[in-house]
Amino acid sequence: MMLKLDLRKELKHLYMPSAKKVEVVEVPLMQFAMVDGSIEPGHGPGDSPGFDEAMQALYGVSYTLKFMLKKRAENPVDYPVMALEGLWWVEQGTFDIRVKDNWGYTIMIMQPDLITPALFQEGLAQLRKKRGDQPGFARLRLETFHEGLCIQTLHIGPYATEPATIDKMDAFALEHGYQMHGKHHEIYTGDPRRGDPEKLKTVLRHPVKKVS
Repeated sequence: MMLKLDLRKELKHLYMPSAKKVEVVEVPLMQFAMVDGSIEPGHGPGDSPGFDEAMQALYGVSYTLKFMLKKRAENPVDYPVMALEGLWWVEQGTFDIRVKDNWGYTIMIMQPDLITPALFQEGLAQLRKKRGDQPGFARLRLETFHEGLCIQTLHIGPYATEPATIDKMDAFALEHGYQMHGKHHEIYTGDPRRGDPEKLKTVLRHPVKKVS
């Protein structure tokens, strides 16, 4: 009998918040397939060769792991591949979503706890066997991430209009005695390469700490 993990339902409060309000959430320790990189000068995320390479590697290993576990003879498990997420920052100065130059990133896809380091390496080996040893595969890693106390909301529309939503988050933090810190976090619930930009849904999240 196949075990089914309903991760989207279990984590709905973290991956599909309301667009009508900013809310405070406690994000638990989770594990992710991750890739680090930086956007090349003169490029944005939409046309960065390195970013596209990283996305292909992430989706490749995530779907390979999913089907490995679904098709195994003993204790098969089915679960959905989760949304692509991005942590964004700049090496010097303050991160500003209006300025796309010099962004660093970690893009990642959450993996269920049953994915062990050994299973991850097995999945990566299968991916290399199927597609060849692509440069993006060497950038992949499995790592836990504990974001902790955060504020978040759902942004609906193109990425160009995100600053207005971020301003609402800034105002909420100020009003409720929180200070934002850490990296800007985006969770892409739709595919920007295929969907209508006006209907894109992106979870915006930022770590906060209470100011005494």
